[in-house]
Amino acid sequence: MERELDFNEWLDVAPRSLQTDPLWKSDYYRLAMYLYDLVWLDCEMLRHDYRGKALTSQLVRSSSSICANMEEAYGRGVGTADYIRVMRISLGEARETKGHYLRFRHILPADLIDRRLQLIDQIIVKLVGTISSHRKKLNRS
Repeated sequence: MERELDFNEWLDVAPRSLQTDPLWKSDYYRLAMYLYDLVWLDCEMLRHDYRGKALTSQLVRSSSSICANMEEAYGRGVGTADYIRVMRISLGEARETKGHYLRFRHILPADLIDRRLQLIDQIIVKLVGTISSHRKKLNRS
C-alpha cells in the first residue's frame, strides 16, 4: 500500500498538467484533489471489510464529485449565477463525503478519520467563503 503523503509532499508530486490548470490556483481545488487521492488509499483499507467494501463506491463518487463540480463551475464562468449553483453542489458533495467518513469510523483508524474530517472541514470552509463572496458580488451587479 502506498504511503500517505502530507499536503506539501503531495503538491510536489501532483501531475504537472494539473498544476498548470488555471483552477489549480484555487486552494479549495488543490485540497479537494488531495482529498480524492487520499480516498483512493483509504479504499484499500475499506475493501477488506465487507461493510466498507459495500460503501466505498459512494465515498469515491462523492469525493470525486467535489472536484468535478469545481471544474464544472469554473467552466461555466467564475462569478456567474451558474458558477455559484454548481459550487453549492460541490459543497453538498463535501458534506456527503464527511458523512461517509463519520460512518466509516467503525472500520478506519480514529487518527485517520480525524485527519480526513479536518481536511474536509477546510474544504467546506473555503467553499462557503467562496460561494458567499461570489454571491455578494453578483448581488451588487
